[in-house]
Amino acid sequence: MAIAHGTHSYVPDAPRLVKNPFGGAPVWKLTRYDDVSAMLVDRRFVTNSHALPGGSDFYAEMLVQLGISEDVLPYLTGNLAHVGPEDHARLRKLVSRAFTARRVAKLRPQVQKITHELLDALPDRAVDGTADLIEHFAYPLSITVICDLLGVPVEDRPLWRGWSEDTASMDPKRMNTMLVDMGAYVAELAGHRLANPSNDLISALVQVNDEDSGRLSDTELITMVLTLMVAGHETTTHFIGNGIVALLTHPDQLARLRADPELMPDAVQELLRWCSPIVVTQQRFASEDITIGGALIRRGERVQAVLSAANHDPDRYANPEVLDITRRPENAGHPHLAYSHGAYYCLGAPLANQEAEAAFAAVFDRFPELALAVPQERLQWRPQEDAHQLVELPVRLGPARAAEAP
Repeated sequence: MAIAHGTHSYVPDAPRLVKNPFGGAPVWKLTRYDDVSAMLVDRRFVTNSHALPGGSDFYAEMLVQLGISEDVLPYLTGNLAHVGPEDHARLRKLVSRAFTARRVAKLRPQVQKITHELLDALPDRAVDGTADLIEHFAYPLSITVICDLLGVPVEDRPLWRGWSEDTASMDPKRMNTMLVDMGAYVAELAGHRLANPSNDLISALVQVNDEDSGRLSDTELITMVLTLMVAGHETTTHFIGNGIVALLTHPDQLARLRADPELMPDAVQELLRWCSPIVVTQQRFASEDITIGGALIRRGERVQAVLSAANHDPDRYANPEVLDITRRPENAGHPHLAYSHGAYYCLGAPLANQEAEAAFAAVFDRFPELALAVPQERLQWRPQEDAHQLVELPVRLGPARAAEAP
């Protein structure tokens, strides 16, 4: 059964063994919802191969082979998604003390303000009535919000946009330069915030302390800011793009949402299930022999969860290929796995939800005749196996409706 957004297929006999594109060792690809969910909460599957007896850090070795300098390697290998269970628990506990639900909720008026300002400017960005919603809406919305959250001064934000582009390029030379420059910038800004605290996340991160977990080291702070910058806007940018395409190509669902705006929170969750930009998780490693989905995974073998397939598992969802913004999860708690599950559940999920709700509500209200400027099959997608992301999203805006006060 093909997944609706066309990136991966649901495989009824999963898990299955496929060749690892980075080497000769096999990787188990889990595609069933129950198997994926079970693996994500099983602490015996570790994110860092260095945690295995006699194991080396596969991720660090791969980055070095790609050309990443060892001087800046800790900024990439020390992120929350890669560190071992003990370090992950310690770091997440510290960051959670600073990155609170209350802080995110306070951002809502600013998110709405930024959204409306970008839509105000959109007609002037258009050429012959056509605009790119990735470049001129989704991307600047998400990067501006994360800069506001962190407390990056307005005059410095062009630097962060450039660093974001360097990160997305995956060019080792650009990455090495970016990591040095960004590390120096964050260290300087953190020092200033420590002496002169403000009401922003960097101020909170430099001050956070815990009896058991201590404080963030300088390297950990820089790594955390980099992680928040990338995860806090890259994924959100492309989810907003994917969601707009989904609604434009499902006019019945868009009409239903316009008729009942209170459906928006449920619509966002259904869109995350149906067209999340994240296709697979990073690899994990079995720390012992483990049986999952009827298959024996040997100690040291690699496992990857295909989230897009799990979110389209017919054993979990009725008619999973159908986009239905009124869908209700059969079981409470984890209606989809787009944000992962368990200890590694996305820390920024509430902020991403908030941005998506604001973006979808405002763009379809402001431009009632919004339409794709090219046929759906001509949309350009990034050539990545692990993500489903648009290169651009050309749309015809149509007449703009007067903006309501956010």
